[in-house]
Amino acid sequence: MSPTPPRAQRTDWRGWRAALLWFADSQHATPLHETDGLLVTARDADGTVRVQAVGNYASLIGHYPDLAVTHFAGHLIAPGFVDLHIHYPQTDVIASPAEGLLPWLEHYTFPHEQQFADPAHARGVARFFLDELMRHGVTTALTFATAHPASVDAFMMEAQARDLRMITGKVLQDRHSPEGLRDRDTAQSLQQTEALIQRWHGVDRLGYAITPRFAPTSTQAQLHGAGELAQQHPTVWIQSHVAENLDEVRWAHELFPHARSYLDVYTQAGLLRERAVYAHCIHLDDTDRRCMAERGAVAAISPTSNLFLGSGFFDYASADRCGLRYGLASDVGGGTSFSPFHTMHAAYTVARQAVGRAGLSLSPAHLWWQHTAGAARALGLDGVVGNLQVGCEADFVVLNPNATPLLARRSAQAESLAEWLFALVVLGDDRLVAHTVVQGETFKLGPNLAEDACVA
Repeated sequence: MSPTPPRAQRTDWRGWRAALLWFADSQHATPLHETDGLLVTARDADGTVRVQAVGNYASLIGHYPDLAVTHFAGHLIAPGFVDLHIHYPQTDVIASPAEGLLPWLEHYTFPHEQQFADPAHARGVARFFLDELMRHGVTTALTFATAHPASVDAFMMEAQARDLRMITGKVLQDRHSPEGLRDRDTAQSLQQTEALIQRWHGVDRLGYAITPRFAPTSTQAQLHGAGELAQQHPTVWIQSHVAENLDEVRWAHELFPHARSYLDVYTQAGLLRERAVYAHCIHLDDTDRRCMAERGAVAAISPTSNLFLGSGFFDYASADRCGLRYGLASDVGGGTSFSPFHTMHAAYTVARQAVGRAGLSLSPAHLWWQHTAGAARALGLDGVVGNLQVGCEADFVVLNPNATPLLARRSAQAESLAEWLFALVVLGDDRLVAHTVVQGETFKLGPNLAEDACVA
């Protein structure tokens, strides 16, 4: 919160005035709040726009003479949301009915993903997908592409054009997959992955993720090859699925009878380490949870998807007891909404339904942390995104608590910060996001924002 020392005024220094919400650090869900705050941003020598100061407006403004300040009266500035697990090629299968995970994949997902061999199709979906994320206030995401290298190129080019911090990877699947998605040549699939890492990882704000779809759709040769690539490239991410659905768990046990558990398949392949993100992690035991914690792997919690597909409930209490780190994810298209507010609301519901317990009531700050600073920490990006601390990249959202009549009425009656944040979580959707700012540039102007924003 300390102001930057006096300096010569530069045109790329900007101020943003509104109520502020951020976190004391990435490890704890301790919220900081200013009812009248000032966020100061500027471009560094490397071209990245970062937070230079954050705190009370009256206390800070005197340190920045002639600073151009955009005032969002009656609004809240908060960190851009971080989505830990989402499938951009599944944009068009969201809200598709099915009897469970495996039938849903067979009837909807696989046929749609086959179309991503066409670069023009992939680029069009990537364009819509990224605009939809930003419309909902999501500024960083770890996303699956498809088995086609063209799907990665399309996504990366569209993310690069928007200056977004995004991570994706070619899906690895060399068995139990339909023609048009299955990697016919395992060695070639790994060579393609290596080439994509070289092409995209660390370029601008982009990152690459080694991406086995899930253990049953990869041979041991492919999984171990992916693990060797992960060892050669320690700064890339790893993403996959584990223990989402009981039928899937049984299938994994049949295919890998020598593994102690489904998770152990990835451990033996060298795919459990820092920057490894596994979606769902529902049907794990404490040995698995401790193994993930010890090796630095993390869980991406996808509550709307788990509820929609009937997969089960993430066990927050066991994860905390074992030290397993986690963050929230939409899992579109199995997930039912791009909205972080819908995801946070579902996470609260899931925690309340913990099997064999009275249930856990997650605090509003903890829910919000799971989708911002906590998710960033899970990605190894703490202090980079997901917060408004000095030094963080300037990706944030401007929220309008009066976006709907019910939100306005409920917000006016809130007696505490926690009560107000909870109302936003439960009642919010894309209408709440008035404005998304990426690297100091505005993406969207909401219907109520234009008349409320002014530059001083």
